[in-house]
Amino acid sequence: MNFIHQIEPLITGSEIKAVTEYLQSGGWLTEFKKTAEFEQKIADFLGVKYVVVVTSGTVALYLSLLSLGIGPGDSVVVPDYTMIATPNSVRWAGAEVLLCDVERDTLCADLSKVEIKENTKAMTYVAINGRSGNMHQVIDFCKSNNLYLIEDACQAFGSKWGNQFLGTFGDVGVFSLTPHKIITTGQGGVIVTNSRLTYTRLKKLKDFYRVGPGVDVHTDIGYNFKFTDLQAVIGIEQLKTIDYKVRQKQRMYEVYAEELANIKFIEMLPTNLEQTVPWFVDVLLKDVSRDAFISYLKENEIGSRGFYPPIHSQKPYSDYGTFDVVSEIASRGVWLPSSIGLGLGEIGRIGEVIKKFSSREKSE
Repeated sequence: MNFIHQIEPLITGSEIKAVTEYLQSGGWLTEFKKTAEFEQKIADFLGVKYVVVVTSGTVALYLSLLSLGIGPGDSVVVPDYTMIATPNSVRWAGAEVLLCDVERDTLCADLSKVEIKENTKAMTYVAINGRSGNMHQVIDFCKSNNLYLIEDACQAFGSKWGNQFLGTFGDVGVFSLTPHKIITTGQGGVIVTNSRLTYTRLKKLKDFYRVGPGVDVHTDIGYNFKFTDLQAVIGIEQLKTIDYKVRQKQRMYEVYAEELANIKFIEMLPTNLEQTVPWFVDVLLKDVSRDAFISYLKENEIGSRGFYPPIHSQKPYSDYGTFDVVSEIASRGVWLPSSIGLGLGEIGRIGEVIKKFSSREKSE
């Protein structure tokens, strides 16, 4: 019986062929024409004016803050439930993190629980697992409080609110290209914006703040966060099948919901699959041990992962207080196998194993 991993990338012959052809073409590997082509294809797909690709999603968040002039003396709102890169990027920029609780149904920032200070300059709104709250309300909240809106859409490429892609509502939006995302280049981050000024700053920040490409004259402090054409070649191929990947992720979630519908200790979050592209299949456990559940799956050759712990529970942020919804959700959440290449038969096998765990729990 093959082990079913919680997540693994989908790399096909198309990516292998494209990389081989690029390497044989004499390309210099570093950022050049293929990177620009990849950026334009992302812009076309999302319907935005400008795209900048960098080395990681964390760097994308960091440069987004810098491009908006956020740094020491400022504070930024961040949800307590997110990957730790979100608050870390704020700290990296020298600003203060203001944590907030999340909504029970979306796991996104609860606007009614956000505390704003005089020095608060931005909100990083995280679209967890492809979901979001009402983005028009998020925009209105930021405008009424004179805040920049940074969308951390690292888990939401392809998801929408209304007819608009998440990541394209804010002053900047950020996506991730790590192996467990819907499109991957191994590592990498994407920044999108409709502001020419922000785009210009981002391009300079990622390349030593040069006055022009290849010119060793610098007008401010910049960094070396350039992408590579080798990654871009893979990304271009990954984008060619994005429609299939979106449908597959949505269909997988739908089948999981059917398989797990009558298991009383499993709760699935409300998910509009017409708009949401679930990054992972996420479930909440009720009245059972998460450790025991994860161990049982592993004994049956099935991988899984617990949700992120609350940010306030991490040592660097341990003096931030507690947040009730995040504390409850994070302790009960599990990510089930969610690879794009996962077959429907494998989901059936996972469902049967979970049903057996349910039967075992009843008998004990």
